[in-house]
Amino acid sequence: MIDLTGATWRKSTYSGPQGGDCVEVADGVPGVMPVRDSKDPEGPALVFGVDAWTAFVADVKAGRFSA
Repeated sequence: MIDLTGATWRKSTYSGPQGGDCVEVADGVPGVMPVRDSKDPEGPALVFGVDAWTAFVADVKAGRFSA
């Protein structure tokens, strides 16, 4: 179990300014990338390995998940 109580969360640059579908990530947690829904900050966080998160972000930037 990873303790995220002192984590500093930041909103994704891909999240819109009107709220809604917002994702937050916490930098500085060694070896992992915690991700949570900004509308539910007390709710659960998903924790991804750094390599998996880096690959996911690269795919998003490349448009591989377009609807």
